[in-house]
Amino acid sequence: MNMIKVPSREQVNEDSQLIFDQIKKGMGKVPNLYATIGYSSNALKGLLGLDEQLSKSVFTAEEKEAINLVVSETNHCDYCLAAHTMIAGMKGISKEDTLNFRKGTFTDPKLNAVLELAKSISENKGKASPEKLDNFFAAGFDNSALMELVGLVILRTFTNYAFALTQIPVDFPLADKLD
Repeated sequence: MNMIKVPSREQVNEDSQLIFDQIKKGMGKVPNLYATIGYSSNALKGLLGLDEQLSKSVFTAEEKEAINLVVSETNHCDYCLAAHTMIAGMKGISKEDTLNFRKGTFTDPKLNAVLELAKSISENKGKASPEKLDNFFAAGFDNSALMELVGLVILRTFTNYAFALTQIPVDFPLADKLD
């Protein structure tokens, strides 16, 4: 099997190098997963562009991290679980809440509706449970929010699948395993 390794800056094209420079300036490093996606500057630009656009979505920072965590748990992505557990902590989200997000349940009904639908979309490859969809709309979300949720699920699935195919080293503290 062809083992994919994390490329150095010099091993990617000039467009990816420039993106790496921007990422490093903002984050202090280029995470291994972004570097690996950087083998294709088009893929990295697409990923980051979608992420930037969806950062303006109707979902709160907590809801977005909840989506990131439940989708990554569904897809068994140790890399994204590690990264988004750390990011959630930096945003003031408790360890207990991050574990509940990963399980796909939460006490707040609105956030729970988001979690359950994101999990259902991810588990069923887009064919979500009609009940979960009804609960999402009953929680006050509209069609625009639904399309943004789909985008967030796709964004995280992209990185989950990139890790699944490459198994590059996780360069964040590993997330705890669920009970």
